[in-house]
Amino acid sequence: MKIIRLVIFTLGLTGFMLQAGDKPLPNPNIDYPGFLANAQEVGRLWESHRVSEGDFLRMSKEPDTIIFDARSDSKFELLHVKGAVHLSLPDITASELTRVIPGFNTRILIYCNNNFQNEPISMPSKGAPASLNIFTFNTLYTYGYRNVFELAPLLDINKTTLPLQGTLTIPGKTN
Repeated sequence: MKIIRLVIFTLGLTGFMLQAGDKPLPNPNIDYPGFLANAQEVGRLWESHRVSEGDFLRMSKEPDTIIFDARSDSKFELLHVKGAVHLSLPDITASELTRVIPGFNTRILIYCNNNFQNEPISMPSKGAPASLNIFTFNTLYTYGYRNVFELAPLLDINKTTLPLQGTLTIPGKTN
């Protein structure tokens, strides 16, 4: 009886699924080809916009520059680069970005979990192709921000020169 129900259920679902050659269901709020086009543009720009730890630190002190953290609220609270503005990636909209980024010409420095090692609680690594930096860079670009720079290296949380803060205590690193 269970097998018969499963077959009937599966056949029912097949009727709702798109057949080969069918056009996708329209939704003006979802634009995968636009995403791919932006990703191609970002891909050409990306390598020249990745910076060393020293350059990231130097640039962070210059006028019209912010450090932007798009990790989850809970990970940000645990540990982040001191002075970073925060907006969790799922919460990014045009209006939210204008609330935390002064203007389109502002230099934006980004980092993510995959820039740090030896802190699995606040900075757990993701698969390299799923690195949050990739999505953050592409998302900011999509919203018109072109002055984006990514922290490039993998840094030991205990040896980095970047100042850190949060509720998690790293001896000699956080306050």
